[in-house]
Amino acid sequence: MGSQVTLAQVAERAGVSLATASRVVNGSERVVGARFRERVLAAAEELGYTANTFAQAVARGRSDVVGLVVPDIQDPYFSVIAAAAMAVVEPSGEMMLGTTLRRQEQELRYVSTMRARQARAVIMVGSRTTDNTHTRQLAEAIAEFVAGGGRAVVIGQDKLGADTVLPLNRAGAKDLALALVDQGHRSFGILAGPSTLLTAKDRVDGFIDGLARRGRRPSVILHSDFTRDGGYQAMSQLLDRRTTPGCVFAVNDVMAIGAMAAVRERGVKIAVAGFDDIPTLRDVAPSLTTVRLPLEDMGRMAASMAMDEPGERRRVIRVKGEVILRDSTTLVRNA
Repeated sequence: MGSQVTLAQVAERAGVSLATASRVVNGSERVVGARFRERVLAAAEELGYTANTFAQAVARGRSDVVGLVVPDIQDPYFSVIAAAAMAVVEPSGEMMLGTTLRRQEQELRYVSTMRARQARAVIMVGSRTTDNTHTRQLAEAIAEFVAGGGRAVVIGQDKLGADTVLPLNRAGAKDLALALVDQGHRSFGILAGPSTLLTAKDRVDGFIDGLARRGRRPSVILHSDFTRDGGYQAMSQLLDRRTTPGCVFAVNDVMAIGAMAAVRERGVKIAVAGFDDIPTLRDVAPSLTTVRLPLEDMGRMAASMAMDEPGERRRVIRVKGEVILRDSTTLVRNA
């Protein structure tokens, strides 16, 4: 098997300078005459030359790469958003997916990597935290990326100074609390997720606000990981208490699934509600009461903004949730 064909070999075969061959192959803004362009392209095809995508990025000032960064690709919330975003990007660009494994310091590394690769855009998906220093550093890194000609879009809290798709978490949780009280539930617990995660905090605060509007308050609030196992562990802890609420709100669907598993194991009857309405979890039994966010639409909106040409004004698109009442709460009535 022979060695890889170089651009210098293409230039030699076409009888042009290396700079001219680079402008043709890598798409420089400097126009090459039709006669020389045809010679370079013919030589490249004849030799089987494969263009260097990084060199193309340098020549054009940016690449067609869009980086999408999520905390956990195994979480259906993020995988649904990623798939929808990819469907928008792929016809005219290339999606690079990165996961931080819920380590926020990795966000900075990914933004730096996208800047070094002269990526077209970066989409940051996920909650901000109470770590204001990290948020400031990430906002600065994104500002530098944008100053260099890239685009940046956020799905989450409007904290990074970029175009943002903003889920109205607090409002959705408040509406859910009102609906559950109106359904007949009287006592409530909250599986609150991490205390440092702003998405979890917004949903907890909204739910408490909704209960207060009906003259209620939660009897217990438990913190845990923002995962299925976190929901299972928090619900197990709640069930070990002397008294338990009749209805439990888990701040996302995957936590709610873990909570329902713990309830089944104990053989008790407690209503459980979640948040997100993840499509892959809609067939669980009993079906899960939740707040539906249009996850695919959110992914498409973010990707569309990432593929747009830069504008003068920053955009924030607010996305409202919809309460969906299902069997996981209607099957159980607490006194």
